[in-house]
Amino acid sequence: MRRSLLAGLVFLFMSCPIALADGPDGAALFQQKCAMCHDHPEGRIPSHDVIASLPLDAVVNTMTSGAMQTQAAGLTVDEIRAIAAFLTGKTPSGPVQANIGPPAATAAVSNPGASLDANRCTDTPAPIRLDGAGWNGWGRDLENTRYQPQPGIKAEDVPKLKVKWTFAYPGLLTQGQPTIIGDRLFVASESGTIFSLNARTGCTYWAYVADVGVRTAMTVGPMPASSPAKFAVYFGDMHTSAYALDAESGKLIWKIRLDENPFARITGAPTLYKNRLYVPVSSEEETAGPNTKYECCTFRGSVAALDAFTGKIIWRTYPIQETPKPFKKNSAGTQMYGPAGASIWSSPTLDLKRKVVYVGTGDSYTDVETGSSDAIVAMDMKTGAIKWINQVTTRDNYVVGCRAPGFANCPSPVGPDYDFGSSTILHRLPNGKQVILAGQKSGILYGLDPDHRGKTLWKVGVGPGTALGGIEWGFAADPNAVYVPISNPGGRGEKRSSLSALKPETGEVIWHTPSPEAVCGWGTRGCVGAQSAAITVIPGIVLSGSMDGHLRAYSVKDGSIVWDFDTAATKYDAVNGVSAMGGSVDQGGPTVANGILYTNSGYGRIIGHRGNALIAFTVDGK
Repeated sequence: MRRSLLAGLVFLFMSCPIALADGPDGAALFQQKCAMCHDHPEGRIPSHDVIASLPLDAVVNTMTSGAMQTQAAGLTVDEIRAIAAFLTGKTPSGPVQANIGPPAATAAVSNPGASLDANRCTDTPAPIRLDGAGWNGWGRDLENTRYQPQPGIKAEDVPKLKVKWTFAYPGLLTQGQPTIIGDRLFVASESGTIFSLNARTGCTYWAYVADVGVRTAMTVGPMPASSPAKFAVYFGDMHTSAYALDAESGKLIWKIRLDENPFARITGAPTLYKNRLYVPVSSEEETAGPNTKYECCTFRGSVAALDAFTGKIIWRTYPIQETPKPFKKNSAGTQMYGPAGASIWSSPTLDLKRKVVYVGTGDSYTDVETGSSDAIVAMDMKTGAIKWINQVTTRDNYVVGCRAPGFANCPSPVGPDYDFGSSTILHRLPNGKQVILAGQKSGILYGLDPDHRGKTLWKVGVGPGTALGGIEWGFAADPNAVYVPISNPGGRGEKRSSLSALKPETGEVIWHTPSPEAVCGWGTRGCVGAQSAAITVIPGIVLSGSMDGHLRAYSVKDGSIVWDFDTAATKYDAVNGVSAMGGSVDQGGPTVANGILYTNSGYGRIIGHRGNALIAFTVDGK
C-alpha cells in the first residue's frame, strides 16, 4: 500500500490527467502539508490511490470540516481546492461547496434528489410495530449479540440466496447498517441522508438530510402518547449531534450536539431502553498529531444518557475523569495537554440485571498516563457513575502518522493503536452465569466476570493485531459459541484474516477458517481479504463480509463456506433509478429479518474500494 510521491504523481497524472489554471500549486502544497503522512501510509492513513478515487468535494470537505482540518489550517479555499485537484486528478465543474464553519441546520425533505421521484412508494405503509421480527439498532438486542434467532431463512436455503433488489446511496461511500422494523428499512449514508424504505421492495417512504455524514445504525423506539409522533428514529452524526426523527414522516423531533471538540464524532449507534438513549462519543483528534502547531490533545470519549422523548441530557460520563491539563511543550514550542483519548467507537451494551452500561474504549492520545484507555468500563445506568474499569493494555499512546517518539506531537512510547472498536457482548452460559465478551484490535478476545468488577476470566489470541485489524468492528454470539472475525489487511499464510468459533465459557477454539485468497471485482488495487466488518449469526450460519467485496456464509458446525457472493462484481440497476456499484464490505454488518438479508457494499474509507450499494437478498431472488 505504500507509494512514493513520484510514483503517486505518475499514477495520478497517467490515470487522471488535468490541466490546472494559474493559481495555487496543489503539488507543492501537498508536499508541504500532507506528504509526510500520505507518502508513507500506515494504519489509518489512506494511500494516494484511495484518495484519488474520491470526489473532489469530498477531499475539500475533509480538509475544511473533517479529519484533516488541522493540517489544512491557514490555507485558503483556493489552496485547499488545488490540493484536492492534485490528489484526485479532477477539476471542479462548478463551485465546490466546502463545509467551513458550523453546519447549517436542515429540514426534513421528501425528495432530496431526482432519483427519489422514480422510487417513491405508492402504497400505504403498514403501521409500525416493534414486537415483530426485525433488527433494531446495532446488535439487535440490548446485549449486542448480533444474533438473529428468527431470520425467516433456513440454513439449508442460504446457498440459494440471490439478489432481490438494490438501492443506490447518494455519494460514493456506504456506512452504517440497515435497521429493519416490520416492512420498513431505515438506513443512513455518508452524504448525511437518512432513508426510510420499504423493506420488501426498496421504494422510498421519506428521506431526511442531516447536517453532515452519518455512519451509525438507526435505533427505533416508541414516543409518549402525548407526542404527535408515535415512534422515533434515533442516530448520531459526524459532528456529535444526536437526532430523533418521526419514524413515519421523517420530520425532526429534536436534535442536540454532545461535544464541541471539532474532531468529535458519533460512530456507535445509540442504545435505547425505555425512555433513555445511551449515546457514545468518539473522535478523530488523533489525526491532528503530525501538526506541530496543534495543541494536542483535549478530547475525551464519553457516554451521554438522554431523555429519548426530549433529547435532554440526563448524565454524561467520561472514562478519563481528569480534565486535560498542560503538561509539556513539543519541539515547536506548542503547548500539549493530557490525558486525552479513550474514544467510545461502538454501541453501548446494557445489563438490565445489574443495571449497568458496558462500553469499550480506544487508545490514549498523549503520554500522560490514564487507567481508562483500551479498557472495558461499567457505568451505572441511572446515574452514569463508573462502577469499575478493566484496562487490558496500558500506555497505548497513539496519534496517526507517528513513526517515532518526538516526531511532532507523538507520545513516548508510541502505542500499537489497539482500541476496543467492537461492542461488548453480554452472554448467558449454559449454567446460567453470564460473561462479558470483549474483542480488541490486538486480536485478543476476553471473557470478563460481570459479578466481580469485570475480572478477566480468560483471554485468547484469535489472530494477529494491527492498527487496522484484529477484532475491528464487531463479533457475534449465539447460545452455543462466539464467532470472531480477524482483520489483517497485509497478512499471508498463518497471519491471514480469518473467522473462528470459540467456547464462551473458556475461549477454547472450536474451529478456525482462514480467509480465502482475495479476488476483487474491481481489480487488484486495494484488493485485500481482511474481515474487519461486523458479522452476524443466524441459526446454523455465520455471515461475514470482507474488504474484497465478498459476503460469505459459514456453517456454525465446522466453519465451512456454504455461500459466497461477490457484491462488487457488477453494476446494479438500482430501484431508485440510478446505477449502484458495490465495493468493500466493512464496518456495519449484514442484517436479516422476515426472510431478507441486507448488506451495504462500498465502504473503502482507508483501503479497499468504494461503492454505493445496499443489496437485498432472498431465497432464489423471490
